[in-house]
Amino acid sequence: MLIKLTELEQRLEAIERVMQNQSLVNMNQQVSALERRTDELQGMTETLGHDASSTADRQRELYTDLDDRIRELETNQQARSAPSVLDGGTLAPGQLPVPGGSARDNYQAALELIKEQRYEPAALAFDEFLVSFPESDLASNAQYWLAESYYVTQKFKSALTAFRVVINDYPQSSKVADALLKIGYCNYELERWDAAKESLARVQEDFADTTAARLAAQRLKRMESEGV
Repeated sequence: MLIKLTELEQRLEAIERVMQNQSLVNMNQQVSALERRTDELQGMTETLGHDASSTADRQRELYTDLDDRIRELETNQQARSAPSVLDGGTLAPGQLPVPGGSARDNYQAALELIKEQRYEPAALAFDEFLVSFPESDLASNAQYWLAESYYVTQKFKSALTAFRVVINDYPQSSKVADALLKIGYCNYELERWDAAKESLARVQEDFADTTAARLAAQRLKRMESEGV
């Protein structure tokens, strides 16, 4: 009887050990499951954080783009609503006649002022054109008309300097012959007779059979009749 009791106790202990081991296994499985769930939640959190950051970046980009477009529209609206120099508006020093326009747009606008005999705003327009578009293929013409606007308003010294720029800075320009002729005219108005004759004679020599050469010959003849 004692032997059976001892055997039963041993079997009971074995069963308890098995149950304890099973509890540990279950606990380990639960811990593993919790760890996996924690990893999944962490991954979801990181994904949501990345998505939120990307959304915020995209919103900032959209806002910046929208803000730039609104500013552009406001600038264009202000330009359209401002009095145009071609409509009798004023032109301040440093201001283009067509703000935001192309080189050709501004050249044509400035040339229109010459045609309208509005020489002072034309001078401002051509002067700013040369500052804003120095590499334009219209720069030599703009320089010539700047000088011309000075000449017709009897600013002969300024005109003389400006015409010389045409010759010195744009030697291949089609305006060189006319600029040289006007240099002769400016010197004539300034009573610099020898300089005037020199320039006019050079026009005849370098640009024979041109309108500029014919006009130079007429002015030389006039100077001869005037005895100067």
